[in-house]
Amino acid sequence: MADKRLVRVALGCDHRGRNLKRLAIGHITEKGGVCQDFGTNESAAVDYPDVARAVAEAVARGDFHFGILVCGTGIGMGMAANKVKGIRAAVCHDVYTALRARQHNNANILCLGEDIVGPGLAREMVETFLTTGFEGGRHLARVEKIRALEGK
Repeated sequence: MADKRLVRVALGCDHRGRNLKRLAIGHITEKGGVCQDFGTNESAAVDYPDVARAVAEAVARGDFHFGILVCGTGIGMGMAANKVKGIRAAVCHDVYTALRARQHNNANILCLGEDIVGPGLAREMVETFLTTGFEGGRHLARVEKIRALEGK
């Protein structure tokens, strides 16, 4: 994250994603970013839509540049987060999908699955997601079409 701006990231997880969330927080703060943890930090079952909503709303308000959500697969977090207007949450399973989510879709939340992505790969994905810019151009028109769907 050799970015010139101080990146602010909202993070959250359910009971299945605590390890990757902690890893992401450590990586981001080590690189000079600022994190806010929206939970959970307990092993007791947590309803992932509640955590996804809190993170997504904070990102949509502009309190954070990005969000990272972790559950067992990333799928539930992604589904829930994408219900919040202004959010483009991407479920990614490798560095390439994290890269393309930013370049082509201007994704603002990265969703990871702790049961799917190992720690080394997760670190690379977080780094890629947070440091890759949106290409704009032909992709901007497509992102605008996604935004238009929110009003329907």
